[in-house]
Amino acid sequence: QVQLVESGGGLVQAGGSLRLSCAASGRTFSTYAMGWFRQVPGKEREFVAAISWKLYYADSVKGRFTISRDNAKNTVYLQMNSLKPEDTAVYYCAARERGATVAAGAYDYWGQGTQVTVSS
Repeated sequence: QVQLVESGGGLVQAGGSLRLSCAASGRTFSTYAMGWFRQVPGKEREFVAAISWKLYYADSVKGRFTISRDNAKNTVYLQMNSLKPEDTAVYYCAARERGATVAAGAYDYWGQGTQVTVSS
């Protein structure tokens, strides 16, 4: 069982930056693929980025967002730069026991989400 807790969300102006963190429980964190997804009301959860032995990004965030992990701290990060109003969403961290994928349904564990609001 893995528990995930996101933090770092908030309100920021367009063009600004935020760094999200996701702290994971468990001693096998380094073996999990980790992903970030986001969701706005009325829409499906959308893939943002993932990390296993390689990195994956949605086209909409490529060049602006960076996913990274610190296995010693059991933490995965999402550095978000050049934020746009359309980045506004609840951001979720997810863990998967196999390789990274863009499919939300393939992830085994989810955090509770953290709100990111980008004002224009």
